[in-house]
Amino acid sequence: MQQYAEPPRDDLVPFLSGVTHMALESAAVAGVIQDSIALLADAYRIVRGCTEQICEPLTTEDYVVQSMPDASPVKWHLAHTSWFFETFVLTPYLSGYRPFHPLFGVLFNSYYNAVGPRWPRPQRGLLSRPGVGEVFAYRRHVDQAMAKFFKLAQMEKPSDAPARITLGLNHEQQHQELILTDVKHVLASNPLRPAYCSAPPMEGSQRLTQWRAFPAGLVTLGHEDDGFAFDNELPRHEVYLRAFQLASCLTTNADYLEFIRDGGYDRPELWLSDGWAVRQAQGWTCPLYWERQNAEWYIMTLGGLRPLDPAEPVCHVSYYEADAYARWAEARLPTEAEWETAAGPVTGHFLDGGRFHPSAAAAADDRGPLFQLYGDVWQWTASPYIGYPGYAPPTGALGEYNGKFMCNQMVLRGASCATPRSHARRTYRNFFPPDARWQFSGIRLARDKE
Repeated sequence: MQQYAEPPRDDLVPFLSGVTHMALESAAVAGVIQDSIALLADAYRIVRGCTEQICEPLTTEDYVVQSMPDASPVKWHLAHTSWFFETFVLTPYLSGYRPFHPLFGVLFNSYYNAVGPRWPRPQRGLLSRPGVGEVFAYRRHVDQAMAKFFKLAQMEKPSDAPARITLGLNHEQQHQELILTDVKHVLASNPLRPAYCSAPPMEGSQRLTQWRAFPAGLVTLGHEDDGFAFDNELPRHEVYLRAFQLASCLTTNADYLEFIRDGGYDRPELWLSDGWAVRQAQGWTCPLYWERQNAEWYIMTLGGLRPLDPAEPVCHVSYYEADAYARWAEARLPTEAEWETAAGPVTGHFLDGGRFHPSAAAAADDRGPLFQLYGDVWQWTASPYIGYPGYAPPTGALGEYNGKFMCNQMVLRGASCATPRSHARRTYRNFFPPDARWQFSGIRLARDKE
């Protein structure tokens, strides 16, 4: 395991680029994998291996820190994703399976009330035991049992076990992103500003943002093919949209600096009432991870502290900040229906590329389509996180996965530089409370058609 004084790892890229995306695509994590246990077993091996590859640059101490109540220690993520397979696949479907530890079901249950009691989220950092070694032993125990299950399932093929495994793999991909965002918060909280990986290069060039027009009309939203989707992406339904415009590119650091210089954080008329109260209580004056030294702006990245690149998308802003910026810019945030209607094929900068930081928009014809729709940063929308018309959560404990959070959250669309490529799609609905800033969240502007 890497020691603290060694340089940050830069050899994650060969593993994360190509291998993860291509193998998962062939194993059809994003497609129909219920029909092939062998492909599902390959996908399981790849996803679980990717999670541990992400953790390789960490020291033992990095695994145990909980830097705020919303974040979790890395070892908790590793154990919780194993608990998911143990609880929802192995215990009900593998005859004779013995859980690794009788109390791990309490320690690593996140929010499933139907499963049983759970350890409080803000106190996960108090769990010095099990140690990191025992957590990895837990993962091996679960992986070995899953390997046995896959062999037996070739003959038995339980009715809904493949669907549960598919959900578990997508769940683990969510936690791969959470590991990176939580590690970033941990390292940024350390005055030594340690780096997780090599610093991303400065790119320097900025594209001129244009407005792209979309006509009014009736559109159909929601997941539409045979591939995997979370229940909150369904059912398909129709929505009437008025004519609208979207910014061709994401809001950049340079754009956001103008908002700051114009007193954007000190003008209550730009802010929602709740947002202004949070801004005052938290003392916000700039995005999370920005800091000013000798009149120059710097930003903490997973590659350490470095000068702010004006051309990169602004990142780590809350919904409240995004909404205030949009008002200042005489625009608004898009609805999720507008975003989904405008979105095209999935391309962008993802976890697989190993950069772990948003990239500036590439130079291109300004008459072209929208840029940076996927990867780089999740994009706040003006839409509250609620169920689509006709939505009903599944029955049983797994029905708690999404439906119970449809209150006091806002939807984000796209994906980020910490999202696995195979996990991104046009209909994906991410969601966070409006004051959340530690995720890779940014801004794309919208406005009504002139």
